[in-house]
Amino acid sequence: MGPVGTAAVRDPGGAALPRGFWAAVHVWLEKPQVANRRLSGAAVQAEGTVPLGEGGEISPSIVTAGASGGDGGQEGRTAGAAELGRLWREVRGQLALPPPLVAWGGPGELRAVLRTLLPRGRPAAAPARELAVQDVYNGTVTFLPLEENSEGKYLVKKCNIYQIQLKHIKDEEWSISVVAPFPEDWFSDGIVYPKLAWLGNELLFKLAKWSVEQKLSEFKSTLSLISVAKYSKVYQDLKEKYKEMVKVWPEVTDPEKFVYEDVAIATYLLILWEEERKEKGLTKKQSFVDLGCGNGLLVHILNNEGHPGKGIDVRRRKIWDMYGPGTHLEEATIIPGDSHLFPDTDWLIGNHSDELTPWIPVIAARSSYSCCYFVLPCCFFDFHGKYSRRQCKKTQYREYLDFVAQVGFVCGFHVEEDCLRIPSTKRVSFVGKSRTYPAAERALIDEQITQFINSRRTCAVAMCDRRLGFNHEHHSGGLCKEVGSEPPEDETETAGTIWMPGFQPREKVEQVRNCASLPRDFVDEVVLNVANLLLNAAPQKSRSDKQDGNMNTWNQGESLSLREVAEHLDKEVLKKLKSEYGGLQTLLKNNHQVFEVLNGRVHIRDWRKEKPPSKTKPEVKRRLSAEAFKTRLCWFFIHHPDGCSLPSEACPYAHGTEELRQSQMIKKKKHIQ
Repeated sequence: MGPVGTAAVRDPGGAALPRGFWAAVHVWLEKPQVANRRLSGAAVQAEGTVPLGEGGEISPSIVTAGASGGDGGQEGRTAGAAELGRLWREVRGQLALPPPLVAWGGPGELRAVLRTLLPRGRPAAAPARELAVQDVYNGTVTFLPLEENSEGKYLVKKCNIYQIQLKHIKDEEWSISVVAPFPEDWFSDGIVYPKLAWLGNELLFKLAKWSVEQKLSEFKSTLSLISVAKYSKVYQDLKEKYKEMVKVWPEVTDPEKFVYEDVAIATYLLILWEEERKEKGLTKKQSFVDLGCGNGLLVHILNNEGHPGKGIDVRRRKIWDMYGPGTHLEEATIIPGDSHLFPDTDWLIGNHSDELTPWIPVIAARSSYSCCYFVLPCCFFDFHGKYSRRQCKKTQYREYLDFVAQVGFVCGFHVEEDCLRIPSTKRVSFVGKSRTYPAAERALIDEQITQFINSRRTCAVAMCDRRLGFNHEHHSGGLCKEVGSEPPEDETETAGTIWMPGFQPREKVEQVRNCASLPRDFVDEVVLNVANLLLNAAPQKSRSDKQDGNMNTWNQGESLSLREVAEHLDKEVLKKLKSEYGGLQTLLKNNHQVFEVLNGRVHIRDWRKEKPPSKTKPEVKRRLSAEAFKTRLCWFFIHHPDGCSLPSEACPYAHGTEELRQSQMIKKKKHIQ
């Protein structure tokens, strides 16, 4: 009876192992969803050390280390420790580790972790409890699945015991193995109990990789401030409740991303606020204002779940009309100042709030001593405009997050950082729900805030002078104009109450600068020029493929860097493209039928290499793909010297006007202004 799987691991210099192995095990214990996507997480109820007695016997005493995972306070940890001790006494009498498992023994102590695996999806499978026993001396961690009998006692599900082993072979060579004593009896439900083949391949590969990675994450663990178990349940309930929004989404944005992202953020806030009510002994649900609420879905969900509040945005969205009278949304411009305070509001929310992001802790601090805030930074803005980098040793994202956290500290908040579970690359949020100073010192903190804001403005002007190389008093363009300009005419009467004169809110009418508003003739000319450039870059480099039984030579062209492509374009063309976000790269990506841009290099797209539509693709995206089929002419059929690389029946684009068809999606887009 051999191992389920074994992976050879090299540790050059001996710097990573065995410590890296235990770090990898820690990830699998506390964040199993990173490897097993059918789980939403794990709730760790308790963990503690179990001393070994003489002769390798387990001592009945247990030393508690407390529970982790944000699933309870000190009272919950104490209860978890007591349960862990009771469980160990029940389990150790049932168990003698059979081969090929390595028996526990040697000097030192065992460490026991009690966790509950939380399934993802709906209807959700039942959560499963496990006791994981780590033996550092022998380099093993043994997973003991538990089942509760009719008497309330836990029994070990022996058929599903498995062990992860670390062995030092010689010098830099190590091995990591997954072994199971009863593979023929293994039970798999495909969720909390995956197949043995998955453990021996997928999990083992990840553990081996994580064990020798030296990269430390610059972000907090996901959902570190709330209960993962509660989050999993509430999220599934809300996802089911609001899933119909995906089908009726009237905006041009991706419905699945925005609906499920706002469901996830709402879930987080609802649990965070529930915990706050317990801590403070509150019965009334917290009120809120969402500044820069955008599509308003987060406000809609929070209102529906019983929290009084409203959303404010500079621009009304079409979807607002769908929510009904129970959702409170206002179209208004927020200018940070005395006229935009919320003294009767419990929480301020900044969900991708752009230029308002650094102001939200300030507005919360000045609204009232009890006002709290939640902010999810996305685009990089300072108080006065776009954020300018000041450190090269950090990523731009991490540097900006540190700035937003610093604003909260200056405003007198205990700032807590957490990482949300949302479909976005910008997932780090900040929570300010308590103060670092007594209420009597509000005036001192307010003065501190004013000085900090002014210092940021001074720094921005100084950086502008260095960047432009002249005195801003003799020139009004560029960043200096943004930082030092006078407030708009309609605000001059209240300029005394504005905290940052010259603050630039988003425009009421959204400017489209993603190359979509460029003249069609201009875009077509650029596309044709770039395509010819790639096709002629290496005329001898053509691709031969067998298609329909015949040899068909189709010129795939050469790949060039974006810089090389730009060097061959007219200066006036480049000047026009620079006024658009992303410039040349955005235009080429928009024309994805013709081009593929990978790692800064431009390629002619070969549609023979494209994967067929996945059957597992979400329903909405499958429907949109079907609606767009044959609604546009095939560029290759018209312009490529060898024509299209695909036969007409296989190409998603029309080979000639006779194949063109109208689509409901195209009709819908014509009405979007």
